[in-house]
Amino acid sequence: MNVLERVNEKRIEEYARLVVRVGVNVQPGQEVVIRCPAEHYVFGRLLCREAYAAGAAEVVMRWEDAPCSREFYLHAAEENLTQVPDWTAESYNYYARRGACYISVGGGDPEAYKGVDPGRMHRREAAMDQALKTFNAKMMASEIPWTVVAVPQRQWAAKVFPGMEADEAMGRLWEMILKAVRVDGGDAVKAWEEHDRFLKDKCRMLNDYGFEKLHYQNSIGTDFTVGLVKNHIWEGGSEVAGTGVVFEANMPTEEIFTMPDCRVAEGRLCSALPLSYRGNLIQDFSLTFHEGQVVEYQAKEGEETLRSILEADEGSRRLGEVALVPYGSPISQMKTLFYNTLFDENASCHFALGRCYPTTMKGGEKLSAEELLAVGGNQSMNHVDFMVGTADLMITGILPGGEEIVLFENGNWAR
Repeated sequence: MNVLERVNEKRIEEYARLVVRVGVNVQPGQEVVIRCPAEHYVFGRLLCREAYAAGAAEVVMRWEDAPCSREFYLHAAEENLTQVPDWTAESYNYYARRGACYISVGGGDPEAYKGVDPGRMHRREAAMDQALKTFNAKMMASEIPWTVVAVPQRQWAAKVFPGMEADEAMGRLWEMILKAVRVDGGDAVKAWEEHDRFLKDKCRMLNDYGFEKLHYQNSIGTDFTVGLVKNHIWEGGSEVAGTGVVFEANMPTEEIFTMPDCRVAEGRLCSALPLSYRGNLIQDFSLTFHEGQVVEYQAKEGEETLRSILEADEGSRRLGEVALVPYGSPISQMKTLFYNTLFDENASCHFALGRCYPTTMKGGEKLSAEELLAVGGNQSMNHVDFMVGTADLMITGILPGGEEIVLFENGNWAR
């Protein structure tokens, strides 16, 4: 019996249908671009089939392979790291200009790039970021529908469940992923609609308050205040693309998030969960901020990788996202470290170093990068989420007049 049969192939097919119909909400006549690891070809083909069933004009499959990418990072000549062929850039920018939707399938080996020089990877990423400006701008401004999802992979399953027999680990990871995306025997679409209403209610509450700052405190050492940009918008759950199409950028998602003022951050943030970044684990780390910028940092493990993130560019030392997730979220209650940010960030309140989301400020998507930066919206090649939520986290909202309102108490919503 193969893994799909152990999990129930019909549920996996339902997952693929959910990604297409709810995740990117494919419209008749629309082009669909699917970025998928080659080892996940079975799920990639399911997505392709479902996209055409939804009326896609063309499904473009971008098959990727981490072991081959690893060899490139290890052995490519230095000049090749920063040279992006015109056809590569245009293949992304072309479909973005045409209003295609994008599905990104993750779930590879968490240690795929372990031992690779982070500097070489960052130089390549910087070159790609520059070459794919049109694509990146449309994605970050949610002009086009996009979603990020994940399916299990054997090395990933072994990392999450060490010592467990391989097929059993894969089956268990499948079950947890399907539960996280609400494909668990009921009406998944209805479950997503109900969950979306809950997230929207929290967004409305926070948007009505219009906080100026948030103050974080817990017992592991976090004592931190972050400013929020003027006219910030709390978002969560579904988004609306520039075409009016409703989509879910992350599946699963338990967060609501907004734009911090990258010029206003003071104090110390301590990690609540390890951060798996490019195949390297960063554990027990802290960041100390002054005037919006990281001025000190340390890590029990992975400090060199942390340094490579912070030194990637000027914006990598500043914040681009603040996100609230209750400690009692379904993913948190699984009590499992996934070594995958898509899942781990939905188990914990978190921040992101690097680029902001323009849509989280009124009119932000209409501003240039320079204009956005001038009002506190951070700019960077990076967007790296890290988790800070704990069972005793307290978050206090501070209004422009100085009034304080407790938002989180003992890790969960206080109102």
